[in-house]
Amino acid sequence: MQEKKLYRSKNKVIWGICAGLAEYLGMDVMLVRIIWAVVTLFTGVPILIYIVMYFVVPEADGTTATPDGGAGTS
Repeated sequence: MQEKKLYRSKNKVIWGICAGLAEYLGMDVMLVRIIWAVVTLFTGVPILIYIVMYFVVPEADGTTATPDGGAGTS
């Protein structure tokens, strides 16, 4: 079984966070973006989460860090 990992998607509007989250959860990207926008309008918290996720979640470019600290491919 292949382990699922969260990455910032290349299918992006701004930074690829919502698209990557949709791919990880197996949901439609537009649904995730709509939910994200509605929650942002009412609370404002997702803006901070989005910025933090940009720095924490790696971009899906084919290379990821391996447990030994070197660069590998996925």
